[in-house]
Amino acid sequence: MRIDLNSDLGESFGRYQLGKDQQVIKLVTSVNVACGFHAGDPDVMAKTVAAAQNANIGIGAHPGYPDLQGFGRRQMKLKPLEVKHLIMYQVGALQAFTKDHKLHHVKPHGALYNMAAKDHVLALAICEGVQTVDPQLPIYGLAGSELIKAAQEIGLPYAQEVFGDRNYMPDGSLVPRSLKNAVITDPKLVAAHVLEMVKTQTVTAVDGTKVQLQPDTVCVHGDNQSALAIVEYLRQDLLHQNVILQKFKFVAAVK
Repeated sequence: MRIDLNSDLGESFGRYQLGKDQQVIKLVTSVNVACGFHAGDPDVMAKTVAAAQNANIGIGAHPGYPDLQGFGRRQMKLKPLEVKHLIMYQVGALQAFTKDHKLHHVKPHGALYNMAAKDHVLALAICEGVQTVDPQLPIYGLAGSELIKAAQEIGLPYAQEVFGDRNYMPDGSLVPRSLKNAVITDPKLVAAHVLEMVKTQTVTAVDGTKVQLQPDTVCVHGDNQSALAIVEYLRQDLLHQNVILQKFKFVAAVK
């Protein structure tokens, strides 16, 4: 069994500090770096990319809605072309900080990610934005979502993502953060959650039903107050269960 362990990082900006990025980077196999719209700034982007390159892990762009105050977790209604340009702008910005302008993947953030999981038109706009920057640049999307279907539709490489620190609804979507049981903070519960998905390719939803999914990469949010403890415990537990941790290797999607 193999899995890519990723985390959303680089979400500090100015004098505002969030997360324990330098420690987490040493434990994961890929990172999603904020591009300045929902969080992050040029200095943080440069520092996070440099640390990830030194650790030889996958570097992904993490574009979101222009919403610093709401951390990109508030819904916005934009035209598809606006979304496409939003993606191109942020991916291109992070690309400039990487060696040879090479990124491993793109993963949308927050409300943009969750809305695209259900809205095919929005999902297509995101995928087209990525494809315009680089047709070989893969996208991470919620397993079984419209974002994955959109990538398949236009031939964009992709990885299906699952979440270790989030609970699931019966339809395979994430429990909204407005609900108390949305986030899992106990490292042992996160590890059990992830092992179920990796071993059985299913997840137990909050109502007890089993939802099928394909776990190519698993995310632990960097802004989770227990992120470092979770990643440390999860990494150790996965390795103990003989799960190989490595950044995801992509193949071209088939139209």
